[in-house]
Amino acid sequence: MTKAGSVFRCLIAALSVAVLIGSGVAQAVPAKAAGALGANYNEHFEDVDTRDLDKADAKWVRLFLPMPQLDRAPAADHGAVRTILDLGRRGYRTILTLKYPYNRVPFPSADGVEFRRQVARTDAVLPLVMGKVDVLVIGNEPFIESRQQDWNPNFNRFYERLARRVIDYRTTHCAPTCRTRLYMGALNQLEKPAWRDATTERWMAFVKATPELDGVNIHPHVSRIEASKAFLDYILPRMRPEQTFLVTEFSLIWWWQAQMPQAVAPAFADRYELPRTTQNWQVVKAALATPFSKTKWDDFLRMSPWFETRKHYLARQMAMFRATGRLAVATYGFRQGASMSDGWGPKKTPWLINSVYAGRTVQPNPDGSAAFNYAWIDDFRAMQR
Repeated sequence: MTKAGSVFRCLIAALSVAVLIGSGVAQAVPAKAAGALGANYNEHFEDVDTRDLDKADAKWVRLFLPMPQLDRAPAADHGAVRTILDLGRRGYRTILTLKYPYNRVPFPSADGVEFRRQVARTDAVLPLVMGKVDVLVIGNEPFIESRQQDWNPNFNRFYERLARRVIDYRTTHCAPTCRTRLYMGALNQLEKPAWRDATTERWMAFVKATPELDGVNIHPHVSRIEASKAFLDYILPRMRPEQTFLVTEFSLIWWWQAQMPQAVAPAFADRYELPRTTQNWQVVKAALATPFSKTKWDDFLRMSPWFETRKHYLARQMAMFRATGRLAVATYGFRQGASMSDGWGPKKTPWLINSVYAGRTVQPNPDGSAAFNYAWIDDFRAMQR
């Protein structure tokens, strides 16, 4: 079977949406990565539990590595590096993202001291992971992890030079049939014109002009699923036909956030004897303080029209990505992490609503493993077949 045919078969088996292929031409994709759906943990390597992965039939796992943390100890000792390599040894397919954050400081010169620090940090990681991880992503969310006034040619040069450093290392040490595929880091908020500027254009031009790169990563965190189409409409015409895209993060996070200050569903309030003026964020706060039974947490979400009407978002969004024929791998938020619950309040971004496993708002299973979110687990499993 051809690689394009493999994508088509994946669509039929998982979602029965093959008719969507008619609007696009399927392209060659990296072997065994055509349209895959995996588990994203972001920086929370401590939350990786193979019991969760195996119960969900997950084959792909993604972590990111904040590069400044490598100043604290050798790269080989960092939890993200150790965890991603251990997962690879266990037979999982792996994605590691290298994160270079500058969102709170002026962006450094592509010829300066700070750039050389990032080169040194990168050089410390490459011998450990090249040829061992399946995908290495250069930059996490570069545009979010910088100030908008710093989106200029220096910004592009910085990341282009880092990319060349990674490419040259792979060419020298892991050629010609290196297991590790390379992608440029994720573009955000492409549904907004301000995020499609000359710097973004140069980002995509570099991807297109660099044959060693398999493609680009996108992070469609949106308020409605239709907004994610703007990401595909932007990136696909700006890549070579054989290039593919990753989606290592995606969600309806801004829809969830808009619901947090709203009153809880009356049916839930009545069943659990809460004032009907209770707001959704207050229910989540209570669950974080004293984890709910799985039944109670499921009731909270199931009785809330704002969630129940979107419980198949994961399947619908994957159908859109797969229909292009050019999705390599997507990974979805897998388990509620510490950063999702710290400082919880009415304005806290409710990332934990996305999670396949509710490890912080729901009491653990008798064996200590996390309980799953009823809405996501069946569709997640179905898309592994």
